[in-house]
Amino acid sequence: MVRRVVVVVLLGLSIAVSAVAQDLKAQGEKVYTAQKCSVCHSVAGKGNAKGALDDVGTKLSAADIHEWIVDPVGMAAKAKATRKPPMTAKYAGLPKDDIDALVAYLSSLKKK
Repeated sequence: MVRRVVVVVLLGLSIAVSAVAQDLKAQGEKVYTAQKCSVCHSVAGKGNAKGALDDVGTKLSAADIHEWIVDPVGMAAKAKATRKPPMTAKYAGLPKDDIDALVAYLSSLKKK
């Protein structure tokens, strides 16, 4: 009986966490659109193809994506990136919740 209750509780938590993750990802997609990220980047062929992000979640960790958003100059130096123009540092001023949502969205972009 106790085992069954534990399984049900864990299953419920898993579903709740999954729903929160989906909400965060959807919010991140809204931030991506609102911040006009597609002027310099593209997802699924929409936007600037020179900055394709379709598989960024495969190539970079969530921590690295976060750093690209809040410290693009430092990350460009670390990655020896030469893309011109370089990514602007203005996104570091976004609210923490927006940055977290954007990271969740970008982390979900993986090769299929």
